[in-house]
Amino acid sequence: MSKKILVLAASFRKHGNSDTLCDEFIRGAVEAGHDVEKIYINDKKINYCRGCGVCNRTHQCVQKDDMAEILDKMIKADVIVMATPVYFYTMNGQMKTLIDRTVPRYTEISNKDFYFIVAAADDNHANMEKTLEGFRGFTEDCLDGAKEKGIVYGTGAWNIGDIKGSPAMNEAYLMGKNA
Repeated sequence: MSKKILVLAASFRKHGNSDTLCDEFIRGAVEAGHDVEKIYINDKKINYCRGCGVCNRTHQCVQKDDMAEILDKMIKADVIVMATPVYFYTMNGQMKTLIDRTVPRYTEISNKDFYFIVAAADDNHANMEKTLEGFRGFTEDCLDGAKEKGIVYGTGAWNIGDIKGSPAMNEAYLMGKNA
């Protein structure tokens, strides 16, 4: 059965390491017959959450930017891939801002499969756990029925292209194929 997959890519570097892993996931998912859309978060205007609380009553954000469109796509997706470069052992600010801005409708992001793609210069998977704790705080603690389906650790990748030829490339492809 074909699934609707949304890939949220937070890297500033198109064709960088986390983005390259996204493309491999997508390649596998498309070959498996899934409908895939990738959003470069940095190409979108997503303001910081102001903490005003209006959305708690209205379920709409007072800010007029691209987040409402992204949130609609997250709600409609069957599978969400969240990909980030790892900066100082956590997700980058763009991904965190996106997560913060789901507040108006986060309760509608339910019963989704989640995959996480992390890329870092560090070559120790254990050092990526803080990043994954951040993702899991969002998915496991805030979203009903969220299921973590897989993680791609793109470790040991500092410069653009370092990820090519690594085992993470095949892992991303296979996860996409089996999504």
